Amino acid sequence: MNRLVAWVLAAGGVVGLLASFVLTVEKIALLKNPFYVPTCSINPVLSCGSIMKTAQAEVFGFPNPLLGIAGFAVVTTLGVLLLAGVELPRWCWIGLQVGVTFGVLFVHWLMFQSLYEIGALCPYCMAVWAVMIPIFWYTTLRNIKPDFQYHSVVLILWYLLIAAGVLQAFWFYWSTLV
Repeated sequence: MNRLVAWVLAAGGVVGLLASFVLTVEKIALLKNPFYVPTCSINPVLSCGSIMKTAQAEVFGFPNPLLGIAGFAVVTTLGVLLLAGVELPRWCWIGLQVGVTFGVLFVHWLMFQSLYEIGALCPYCMAVWAVMIPIFWYTTLRNIKPDFQYHSVVLILWYLLIAAGVLQAFWFYWSTLV
């Protein structure tokens, strides 16, 4: 399990860091030029630009991806340290648990906002959603050490629930494509 946690943290951290970095670059371009169309604005549903212009995109008074850059840099670093065989102290695991719990709750709030308030999806944001869930799940499993063999089933069901939410929220749009 420890090796799996290390890989999830390292790989998930890199994906989250890259997505957060791209979102930050796109946000800066949008701030420089209000007519800029972000690369992730593909159609009416997949539209980062419309999301970046909302209050939800700057919950704490600055662009949310900056939280991702800081947080995912830490997650990536810890994952690489674990892969190198470093034994992290208990306080580090507690801090990571607090951070990833905040992260997964924040990401789910942003999911709800995206699906039901804003009415658009951001591919880079969805990449962050996708990696935040296993980062949280495997950090939590490592910390509580349950005798639980079917840990991947929980992830599959979690992703299916999110996919159902996306289908439900945008059913009208998806049905026009068929």
